[in-house]
Amino acid sequence: MSTTQQGYGFGTLPVFLAGISTILGAIMFLRFGYAVAHTGLLGVIGIILLGHLVTIPTALALAEIATNRKVEGGGEYFIISRSFGTTIGGVIGICLYLSQAISVAFYMIAFAEAFTWLEPLLMERFGMAFNPRFISVPAMVGLLVLVIMRGADLGVKVLYVVAGILFCSLLLFFLGSPLEGFDRELVSLTETIDSPDPFIVVFAIVFPAFTGMTAGVGLSGDLRNPRRSLPRGTLWATITGMIVYIGLVYKLHISASPETMEEDQLVMAQVALWGPAVLIGLCCATLSSAIGSVLVAPRTLQALGADKTLPGRGINSWLSHGIGEANDPRHATIVTGVLALIIVFAGSVDLVATLISMFFMVTYGSLCAISFLEHFAARPSYRPSFRSRWYVSLLGAIMCFLLMFQINLFFATIAILVLVGLYQGLRIGKKGEGDLASLFQNVITQATRYMQIRLQQRREDVGEDEWRPSVIMVNDRTFDRRSPIIMLHWLCHRYGFGTYVHFIKGKLSSSTFFESKNVKDRLLQMARKQNSAVYMDTVVSPSITSALAQTLQVPGVSGMSNNSILFEFTQQDSTDVVKSIVDQCKFSANTDMTLMVLRHCETHFGNRDSIHVWLTWNDKTNANTMILLSYILLGHSDWHNAHVQVFAALPKAEVMKTQQEFSQLIKEGRLPISEKNIEYIAIDDQDAFRGLVYEKSGDASLTIVGFNMNGLEERSTEVFLNHSKLHDMLFVRAPRQIKID
Repeated sequence: MSTTQQGYGFGTLPVFLAGISTILGAIMFLRFGYAVAHTGLLGVIGIILLGHLVTIPTALALAEIATNRKVEGGGEYFIISRSFGTTIGGVIGICLYLSQAISVAFYMIAFAEAFTWLEPLLMERFGMAFNPRFISVPAMVGLLVLVIMRGADLGVKVLYVVAGILFCSLLLFFLGSPLEGFDRELVSLTETIDSPDPFIVVFAIVFPAFTGMTAGVGLSGDLRNPRRSLPRGTLWATITGMIVYIGLVYKLHISASPETMEEDQLVMAQVALWGPAVLIGLCCATLSSAIGSVLVAPRTLQALGADKTLPGRGINSWLSHGIGEANDPRHATIVTGVLALIIVFAGSVDLVATLISMFFMVTYGSLCAISFLEHFAARPSYRPSFRSRWYVSLLGAIMCFLLMFQINLFFATIAILVLVGLYQGLRIGKKGEGDLASLFQNVITQATRYMQIRLQQRREDVGEDEWRPSVIMVNDRTFDRRSPIIMLHWLCHRYGFGTYVHFIKGKLSSSTFFESKNVKDRLLQMARKQNSAVYMDTVVSPSITSALAQTLQVPGVSGMSNNSILFEFTQQDSTDVVKSIVDQCKFSANTDMTLMVLRHCETHFGNRDSIHVWLTWNDKTNANTMILLSYILLGHSDWHNAHVQVFAALPKAEVMKTQQEFSQLIKEGRLPISEKNIEYIAIDDQDAFRGLVYEKSGDASLTIVGFNMNGLEERSTEVFLNHSKLHDMLFVRAPRQIKID
């Protein structure tokens, strides 16, 4: 079966060459001597290792993400945007493009530094001072013409030549001898010049040397097999660069004094077997880095245009246009060249270079963060053939963002503000596209799944002393009344868990299924408006009894089984409705659940300033549950001004004993109520009890009373129609006594 070749069909070597030729760049030739002079050998090795705590996790994360999917043009931008979405990806892509484009100018200015030896000649022959623009501007124009006319094919061929020369110059440096008069035995591993720069300052100056390892990723659209070439080329470039750096600083340490390295930024030329080789190497290093950037930046911009990330349909179309079978980004290259030339004419990009480092850090931190999150999201579509470790990716992300603020607080803040501004603009343009939501939802789903399994396993060994309400409610009158859902929301706001199921009568069919989907959408909208913590769902079933049978057997969403069920009716409902509630209570009692029946009225819990709990001789198993539920309600802000009053209405013979038991529980802190909030009433007559309840609780916002199954069997609807003059009431039946600690 034939396959369509992508771009130029390059292999792994161009990825490695683009990365290593960018890593071994101007900083290595010009500033590593300075680093050894100011931090000593051990200090600069620490800088190298610290820098690679960023680059190695990034390289591993990049290799992982790149082996998960077909990587197209756009390199790092493509990987980020396809994982984070085009809004977040677009923000990072724009920052990445600017870093790459301005890097072209930075490298060309550094390239001109290799020709400072012309300054005496110019003064002698022409009487004029050396200006780096004499070299950088023509070189920049020549490089752009070559790339525009010949495309990436020529650029990669040049990389082979440049990499070869770079290798030779480094070889001649390592073959060189220590400077005359230098005694390596007199220099310790930590020796520095007097009054050296702080470690973090030196790190900030040297760090750009570590940021080139992903340069080859920009060739992703021109690779024959990106899933193989990207991880291999990038990882080998990173490891090779670190080895060369450590060897280079050791060679400097044993070849020149700290004072010499501080005074001469081209001290490597003095050490080398043939000094001009270092100048040639500097030219090649900066030129190769510029080539790598000028190949990568336009492809990032082309991919941004293809995703319609930039403002203006015409601009996106023009930038995304490619030339020839390889889809060379000629238009994007022209834009990149103009931007680079502007920076070259400006002369110095020291401050801009620091800002570039910030945006590179943002990019690397994002790549590591994506890899970290993907480990926990466990999406079925995420199946990379190479996997990093989640803790390595997390370390890389943390290091990136910490070092940003350590290097330069001002520029780090600017970088973050630019990111936020770009995000807001793109989010509006893309009408609030989800982006991070999908990835984080998968992470939360996995975390929830893990915790539910662990909680369910742990519940086997947990006693009843840890009881908390996990309440389920099945109702078909959802949109006719609001008190039931509000009560469920209160009960589950902080201490419990709630599941509300809207019952749709009928057989499951395509029409009832889509009806249930629409109803669920309405439920979720309502929950959002009420800021409710209740889990909303629907069930299609032939009857309320079958719906209860289905719902009572499903697992709870909290990792624990549902232990309570809530029913409701109003004072205006017919006797048939109340009879149905009685039947549902009897049916649900078979599952050993706590039963709660809310009888509500048009007062909607009044001022929510008082909760009265009535305990009788029938509430030995109910009492603690009723009291605990009242205090759970107080945990919601709607009841923050309320107080709980407990009335213990008992036969005269039991009052004293019950009072002593309650006092002991209160003293031990196991009953969350004050003695002054309990009133003990000795009463033996049932009719007198009803009159007393009305007298004490006629104005209560909510009255909680208990019931048992024997009474429900004997008196049926009368149990819930009792105390008809009271306002909102909650009837509670607990299957067993719970402990309150």
